[in-house]
Amino acid sequence: MSLFFQLVVSGLTTGAIYAALALALVLIFRATNVVNFGQGEMATFSAYVAWQLMHWGAPLWLAVLASLIVAFATGIVTFRLIIRPMMSAPVEAIVVITLGILVLFQAACMWMWGAEQLSFPSLFPDGGFNIGGVRVLSSAIGTLTILLVIALAMGIIFRFTRLGLSMRAAAFDHARSVLVGVNVERMLMLGWGFAAVIGALAAILIAPRLFLSPTMMTPILFYGLAAATLGGWDSPLGAIVGGLAVGVAESLGASYLSFIGADMRIAVPIALTLVILLVKPVGLFGSYKVTKL
Repeated sequence: MSLFFQLVVSGLTTGAIYAALALALVLIFRATNVVNFGQGEMATFSAYVAWQLMHWGAPLWLAVLASLIVAFATGIVTFRLIIRPMMSAPVEAIVVITLGILVLFQAACMWMWGAEQLSFPSLFPDGGFNIGGVRVLSSAIGTLTILLVIALAMGIIFRFTRLGLSMRAAAFDHARSVLVGVNVERMLMLGWGFAAVIGALAAILIAPRLFLSPTMMTPILFYGLAAATLGGWDSPLGAIVGGLAVGVAESLGASYLSFIGADMRIAVPIALTLVILLVKPVGLFGSYKVTKL
């Protein structure tokens, strides 16, 4: 039984990273109805910025803070220069543009820092403690705490601040939001900035485990997509729950289903997502859209 709980703790730790990336994907999807396939590579670029600052002698937390500021600016610039001119284009065209963003940032990282893997320090101290025979690492507590802080911050911003209410209005209905004085373009721009920051946190948290490389976040993106689909593409809460569920399912499946193997671990969360979608096509926390005829 201790093995089961150990796998659950490990799955929750990894799932928190999936949840952060899924939350970034959901924030952009709610605002533009487009999945940003370049989210992972934008996050990787920010992680490289943090590594570069540390390489120049900056302390870890100062480098991370500066990289999050760069991530916010990168999200805004990406929206202004690439997405905004294409807003009137068909959704399919914008999806292709986001794939171009993926290639652009991946190539930029490779050009600036090379293709070899780099060591990235952990944000948390080594060690941990035992609870009933289950080893809980400091990194696990730290990762889950960061996810909780992100969730609380997003909840407070979107529910209790004027900025958050304006962003929700802009995401819900662009045309009517303009009529009540909401600057929709500015809200979309800020949404891309916030999503870039959350994605950057996910990359910084996973980099010590995977090593930093231009393609580091590509496989993580698939887990983030699965998490967002499982939880519901219009629900930030669903993205968080979906990410944790995907992480736990992957951890348990890889250990108890030995025939799958390490290379097919992603098959377990995908199978879980398919089962949930058969029961509720909009995801666990997704909402149905009602159209009057």
